[in-house]
Amino acid sequence: MTDTSADISITVNGVVRRLGAVAANLSLLDLLQEELDLTGTKFGCGIGMCKACTVALRRTSGGPLEAVRACSTTVVSLDGQEITTVEGLAPPGELIPLQRAFLEAFAFQCGYCTPGFLMAAFVLLDRLKQAPVSKTELEAEIARACGDHVCRCTGYRRYHDAIRDIIAAQPGLTTG
Repeated sequence: MTDTSADISITVNGVVRRLGAVAANLSLLDLLQEELDLTGTKFGCGIGMCKACTVALRRTSGGPLEAVRACSTTVVSLDGQEITTVEGLAPPGELIPLQRAFLEAFAFQCGYCTPGFLMAAFVLLDRLKQAPVSKTELEAEIARACGDHVCRCTGYRRYHDAIRDIIAAQPGLTTG
């Protein structure tokens, strides 16, 4: 018999999802792809190391965003919390400035890791809005947010350049 938890409620891309009898081991990635047809979040290694499956989590209303790995996060652990996936960054057919910066920097080749990089950078931008860092600390902050993400095509520098450019273009994210 599968261990289940009833009456799970999570918000995904602004839509409240009420889920009953959720298997205790159901991963967020499986829920997103198999149940909600949100396939932008990618399965890479399956153990949370490559970070291709990164999504943004807000644990409490108005709280800070956190980058979490959907492949190793269970749905039952997210009751009452908010998830933003790459599909939730902008309305269909539109791009947020961060997405545009990735395109303009030709930041990706195959694009498989791009959703994870986008979501990690999205969380970083949210954090910098709350607590700007000095311009001298910016490279280290980008490395902390995205440095462990795996890109099979070795596009790291372009991702980092695009993230740095979008941060520099938005007033109030850095000091000094």
